[in-house]
Amino acid sequence: MAGTVKIFDTTLRDGTQGEGVSLSVEDKLKIAQKLDALGVSYIEGGWPGSNNKDIEFFMRVKELKLTHAKITAFGSTRRKETLAENDPNLNRILEVGVRAAAIFGKSWDFQVHTAIQTTLEENLAMIYDSVRYLKQNGLEVIYDAEHFFDGYKSNPDYALATIKKAEEAGADWIALCDTNGGTLPHEISAIVTKVTTSISCPIGIHAHNDCELGVANSLAAVMAGARQVQGTINGYGERCGNANLVSVIPNLQLKLKYDVISPEQLASLSGVARYVSEIANMHMPVNQPYVGSAAFAHKGGIHVSAILRDSSTYEHIKPELVGNKQRVLVSELAGQSNLVFKTQELGLDFDTTNQQTKQLIEQIKEMEHQGYQFEGADATLELLIRDAYGKLEEVFTLDSFKIMVAKSADQPVLSEAIVKVNVHGKTIYNAAEGNGPVNALDNALRKCLVEYYPDINNMHLSDYKVRVLDEKDTTAAKVRVLIESTDFNSTWSTVGVSENIIEASWHALVDSIRYALLGMTRVADKPEENRERLGLVNH
Repeated sequence: MAGTVKIFDTTLRDGTQGEGVSLSVEDKLKIAQKLDALGVSYIEGGWPGSNNKDIEFFMRVKELKLTHAKITAFGSTRRKETLAENDPNLNRILEVGVRAAAIFGKSWDFQVHTAIQTTLEENLAMIYDSVRYLKQNGLEVIYDAEHFFDGYKSNPDYALATIKKAEEAGADWIALCDTNGGTLPHEISAIVTKVTTSISCPIGIHAHNDCELGVANSLAAVMAGARQVQGTINGYGERCGNANLVSVIPNLQLKLKYDVISPEQLASLSGVARYVSEIANMHMPVNQPYVGSAAFAHKGGIHVSAILRDSSTYEHIKPELVGNKQRVLVSELAGQSNLVFKTQELGLDFDTTNQQTKQLIEQIKEMEHQGYQFEGADATLELLIRDAYGKLEEVFTLDSFKIMVAKSADQPVLSEAIVKVNVHGKTIYNAAEGNGPVNALDNALRKCLVEYYPDINNMHLSDYKVRVLDEKDTTAAKVRVLIESTDFNSTWSTVGVSENIIEASWHALVDSIRYALLGMTRVADKPEENRERLGLVNH
């Protein structure tokens, strides 16, 4: 190994400054547990001096049995012309009872004069007094040198003087911040190298992604001597985001051979990335490196033919190392190799002379002609293949459904669905409301199935897309509906096509649930016992 690098996760603090990201205290506690299991060294929980929600988090996080990470509070240096022991922000950090604190101060003379409007000497005193005060009270202190790289390029002597003051006061780490995200990797490398020869305190890097270089700059800093990387899961953060730890960690560990987290923890990375995206209600890009659903997806027939022989022909790592999986997309661009791969993946015998295989190929071609698209609907394709080879249990069948949509003049639209299905010989009938007809159908169908498949509550729809296939037909045109679903551990997509958007949605919805139920245990033999366990029986 090239050495050890500590991961400082600031998803719960810096990540929440990203547009559209809002986490409740419960959300933050759930994510903290996932981050601890992932093996990060520090979890920055928030700024206790800024809001009551963060104070509540620091109080409640003590109840969690975290095994690895240090919960860290964030704050600023003392206010100008005050005493550190009288500063409410610093005292609030002490009051919440954390073991570590990250405090930021100014490293750029321009910021000292313009932002906090004080002298360069007073800024140095603010840094020294604040670090010293927290250290005297028994905390591990990470000093975040804000705007360090811009400050160094403007006035290197003063920028270095600020971090030397932090070191003099006893800082355990000094994190160099590219706060505006405008520094390039070669500049990061040169400046970090200079810093490591100027101070003995261990160095961290806090990079923003405004030039899409957050990951590259973090790697450059580590290669120049930094031993802590600050960032967020999925790169959430203000403006263009922070360095994406989901890419930083495997790059450090698999490519540069640093000791970061255990192989078992690395194998949970994809699940953690998806979990955080769901809790934050942020759509995770399919092409996100390492963990995206398309990160190891293959579409061209020549590519698929090659990976059947050796996956390293078109994959830079084994996807299982980061908890992802190889996928083969079937589309009009795909050759026979794609279907060979998919059937082999399912343990089926793909023989082009087999009548089942011929019928499957013709069925896929015909469905594509009708408007189906399987490259973005891997779950629907798997159901088709399993059904063609007689390997699909029919967990339920539709008898009927009805949808009612009502609108009063000054009231929101009300949608209600009534669904009747047959589950292993028994007719089940349920109704449910929703914020739209598809949501109402989903809710009603779940109510029909939950008695027999209680684990269905662990999956939900995460994305819904509609595309008009032939616009010249206007409102009578066929539509294609793509639904993405997740159970926090994996993500799958299904497709439906029809001239009726509700019918297309139903087909995609049913396939989504049928796919989810493939791995769930049926309890139909003990329905009453299960109804009681689920709280569906009145006593």
